[in-house]
Amino acid sequence: MTVTGDNSSVKTLRLVVDPANLESSEAEKALERAAQILRAGGLVALPTETVYGLGANALDAAAVGRIFAAKQRPAWDPVIVHIADEAMLYGLVERVPEAARKLIKAFWPGPLTLLLPRTAAVPDAVTAGRPLVGVRMPAHPVALEVIRRAGVPVAAPSANLFGHISPTTAAHVLADLDGRIDAVLDAGPTEHGVESTVLDPCQTPMVIYRPGAVTSVQIRDTAGAVEIYHDNGVPQAKPREALPSPGLGLRHYAPRARLVLIEGVWSELEARLAGAVMDLPEDQVGVMLPDGIHAPAGAAAVFAWGEWSAPEELARTLYAGLRRLDGAGCTVILCPMPPAEGIGAAIRDRLLKAGNRE
Repeated sequence: MTVTGDNSSVKTLRLVVDPANLESSEAEKALERAAQILRAGGLVALPTETVYGLGANALDAAAVGRIFAAKQRPAWDPVIVHIADEAMLYGLVERVPEAARKLIKAFWPGPLTLLLPRTAAVPDAVTAGRPLVGVRMPAHPVALEVIRRAGVPVAAPSANLFGHISPTTAAHVLADLDGRIDAVLDAGPTEHGVESTVLDPCQTPMVIYRPGAVTSVQIRDTAGAVEIYHDNGVPQAKPREALPSPGLGLRHYAPRARLVLIEGVWSELEARLAGAVMDLPEDQVGVMLPDGIHAPAGAAAVFAWGEWSAPEELARTLYAGLRRLDGAGCTVILCPMPPAEGIGAAIRDRLLKAGNRE
């Protein structure tokens, strides 16, 4: 393994693991190799049920620094720590409020990150110097097993260059980070396709900083009152202070193409997409096209996005579709905005940040 300060001369290993057969000799070798790299201070992209994360030993400040170097991620953007069991949690946080205990019981392992008061063992780089650390237990057998084998909590933001489309396959990871990280554990496409819900359960009401697969309704029904964070200011290129949560402010999840968001009820979408293509005669227009809508005349490329009535399916393929249209050379991508219901709220959040041109 080669680890360098600027991540400029790394041979990236592709370690293939079948999540349904972790006891195979191939899986054993891949998991142990990845665990060794993490223990040695290296970087491993690992699959979770949300997106692929770029992992490093969360208790090793130098290793965490390599995440920021590889992703070209600014220091004011905190990262989430992934754990394999509750014993790891209590080495990271000073206390767990009762609301958080209820949520842990209901949703861990799963796509819910909790912001909790950190211990001195957590490096400042993980939290951007803030007093709360984001922690979650992923619901993916490969992620859980490699963290367990490594024996350390793993800091892991999405495994892509900062601000770009998040990765839902190992190929997406390598498109951004090949030669910049030590290894990627390839376990196939992720399940949910959008990042975890990020929640501060220490406030009253609790605050969702980033919507995800665990919805506000589920959180409210489990642990009480909750509200969604709204930034009243215009996102800045360089925030004046560290962000309270990953995924806030700024342009995130973004394709190279200009992203144009199309609002409207289902019955209006076909006409609105067609009209938007006509308004862009000089562009190579790509379309995120839900099933049941005819492709607009003049579109250079379309991605079959899935059933409009199945937002879980739309979430699962959102990033793959944006990457596909980017790869097809589109200069503009048109994307309908689903209703803000259930995981639809998370899709809208990602699209709004991806479409921000600040």
